[in-house]
Amino acid sequence: MINILFGSKGTGKSRRLISMANEAHNERDENSIFIDNDDDRMFMLERDIRFINASEFMIDGPKMFTGFLSGCAAQDYDLQAIYINSFMKIVKHPIESLEQMFVFLDNFSERKGIRLVISISGDGELPAFLEKYRI
Repeated sequence: MINILFGSKGTGKSRRLISMANEAHNERDENSIFIDNDDDRMFMLERDIRFINASEFMIDGPKMFTGFLSGCAAQDYDLQAIYINSFMKIVKHPIESLEQMFVFLDNFSERKGIRLVISISGDGELPAFLEKYRI
């Protein structure tokens, strides 16, 4: 399952994503990963949520990002959720060009039983192929 938080910069998406991760961890003892493009929010998360600063891995595009997520899942067979903040800064491609990546992510999520919660900043409309994931 994929969930997308979409909105303009400064509308509280990061706070909501952090709150969702912390709540799931506290209520269900969820084993999860929080991926961000810097360390700014690391200390806002519950201690047992694994934090990854994606900028340290020099991800450059959708193929590298999907490989990175696959590696995260391979490393932890109990993984239940991956929270991804600042998605566009990590992937570094226009949102309109990522349809095939989201097909992969949808299949990956279903096959592995890992919920993906993604924060995407943008002005205007979310592309039609992503509307079904919007929360």
